Amino acid sequence: MTHDPRPALLSAALDAAARGWHVFPLRPGTKRPALHGETTCPRTGPCTVGHLKWERRATTDPVLIRATWTHAPYNIGIATGPSGLVVVDLDMPKDNSSADTPCGVTTFTALCERTGHAVPDTYRTRTASGGRHLYFTAPDGIRLANTAGTIAPLVDTRAWGGYVVAAGSTTPTGPYEPVGAPVAAPLPSWLLSILRPSSKAVQVRSAAVAAQSRRYADTALVLEVRNVAGAQQGRRDATLFRAARALGRFIAWGDLPRHRVEQALQEAGEAAGLPPSQCRSTLRSALDWSIAHNQQRRDAA
Repeated sequence: MTHDPRPALLSAALDAAARGWHVFPLRPGTKRPALHGETTCPRTGPCTVGHLKWERRATTDPVLIRATWTHAPYNIGIATGPSGLVVVDLDMPKDNSSADTPCGVTTFTALCERTGHAVPDTYRTRTASGGRHLYFTAPDGIRLANTAGTIAPLVDTRAWGGYVVAAGSTTPTGPYEPVGAPVAAPLPSWLLSILRPSSKAVQVRSAAVAAQSRRYADTALVLEVRNVAGAQQGRRDATLFRAARALGRFIAWGDLPRHRVEQALQEAGEAAGLPPSQCRSTLRSALDWSIAHNQQRRDAA
């Protein structure tokens, strides 16, 4: 007798909707939306007045959900924006990545430790690939978009314009399973500060002031590179992290190009004895954080 997965998928879809999360069907066994596209839109039903994409058709209506998931064994998509969610996607390295490339869970945990924050305790799922989805409730009055690598390498986010595969869904590589806390916690303020779009103030500086700022930045780069290259064992990663945090502000202010800072600190870290992959991970997370937190120019003292 063939097992019918539809009851379990329907139950998972209804459970998500009961949490206030807007769901829509994904093709059976996949992560792709099952709803029709704009070119094949029949302009009937919910699309009578115009084509509605999956984000606008996602629903919490149990009647519509039952009608959909009794029809076929659809996987479950959660439209994060309408659901009031920000989901942090801790991904796994791709097949063509270096063997020593850290996964998103490792990178995110290291970032939390370096910035003095605990790994947030919130509702999460284990993804089919072995990664994690961390669910957070979005702050009121702030419309966040999707990001890719803004927080750290292999750490993406899904908000407005994005969706995640819900627990209870299954793909050929495995199931999506709930783990951790039973409810989604509010998005931590330190994560919001990284993700929130910054309104960059227009600052008019004279050519002389701009040149002085660049000279100061160049001097800071030389000093930080020297500190990293000469760091003692046991302090190398921390020294590299602090250097990147210190220099990130000059990238944000336009005094130093990011590629120059990354290359110089990467070479200094490797010269001190750090593995190349560790240098890259530390630099990206520290620079991303510093740039996000230094959009407004301050005195470089």
